[in-house]
Amino acid sequence: MKITAPAKVNIFLKITGHKDGYHTLLSRFMQVSDLYDTIRFVPCECETFTIEGCEGVPRESNTIYKAWKTLNEATGDLDLLEFFYHHKVVVEKRIPSQAGLGGGSSDAAAFMRLAREVCDLRITTERLAEIGSRIGADIPFFVHDYPSANVSGFGEIVEPFDEEPLPLEIFTPPVACDTTQVYRIFKERFLATIDPRSFRGWERVPSVELLERVTDPETLNDLYPAALLACPKLQEYARPDWFFSGSGSSFFRMRK
Repeated sequence: MKITAPAKVNIFLKITGHKDGYHTLLSRFMQVSDLYDTIRFVPCECETFTIEGCEGVPRESNTIYKAWKTLNEATGDLDLLEFFYHHKVVVEKRIPSQAGLGGGSSDAAAFMRLAREVCDLRITTERLAEIGSRIGADIPFFVHDYPSANVSGFGEIVEPFDEEPLPLEIFTPPVACDTTQVYRIFKERFLATIDPRSFRGWERVPSVELLERVTDPETLNDLYPAALLACPKLQEYARPDWFFSGSGSSFFRMRK
């Protein structure tokens, strides 16, 4: 009983507005299939929901625990509750944290997908994605498990994009970017300057063409300038021809 949880990059990420305390966006998410965490359900008599492999993260803050709790509340399925009295969750982490690669969200989504299978939950992928959206904005993308997709709204609108994932090289510097702080700085410093006309039609352009056509990482990712202000040390690791994923801190490029 195991499943892989792949990383993602944002080929582009454009903020489209701010509503009800959250930013809306338009972004191309792409899976990075050769960078992934592995999640296993291992037989174990447990007095409470147990996660191993995520040292340093309190259980209540762990996205997998949040996914289990939210899935329980949404379904009321007693089999789901009973199963984790007899199994623990073991995570093999490879995706760096606070790196813009979606590791925590991917783990939560993979947990939900595997739990649906082993507990025979009668729930659609769309419903599973909606439940996941209550935990984190990136989770619906990972629940749908599309190799590439356009993601919009608050992250809940996921539309598959017909292309093969690009061979990508990832570089994650030893800098942790706080997503909340990056978005706060964006709202304070950059939100008033967004211009949806500047990226009209990007959702229809293949990712390889976008990366060849738009070579400025700040143009492709609206959060990059805010991340540089939140984490000034990022500037020391910026390289020509590398792009920035999510709220950071990882950079990526097509493998040469």
